[in-house]
Amino acid sequence: MSDFYKHKNPHRLFRDKENAVLAGVCAGIAEYFGLNRKGVRLVTFLSMLFPPFFAFVVISYVVLTIVLPVKPVDLYESSEQAEFWRGVSNAPSDVFGALRHRFRELNHRLEKMEAFVTSREFEIDQELGRK
Repeated sequence: MSDFYKHKNPHRLFRDKENAVLAGVCAGIAEYFGLNRKGVRLVTFLSMLFPPFFAFVVISYVVLTIVLPVKPVDLYESSEQAEFWRGVSNAPSDVFGALRHRFRELNHRLEKMEAFVTSREFEIDQELGRK
């Protein structure tokens, strides 16, 4: 079995302590969904201004602070990798459709190279010393 199957999707909901204001819950939610941190914080604050939502937001924030683990520092190697795993979690059919399209393009290029290398023209170019 290859190493590919041993790796798990690192895209999980974490508390982001590096970009935290209080406990990093809003920053973690923004990271998970690919949203703006300031926007998530603003929505959270505005929802606390309405009395029916105040208790829900405060209790949810405290529970998420306790339940969510802190985001590891070396979770992703690059921003492209983070974007890929976010896409796999949120819209897997789009990501795998794009990968399927890319592999088809690569396969088409490989077929063209194979056709050229096995052609008579390639043999004549090799015999004449042309590249």
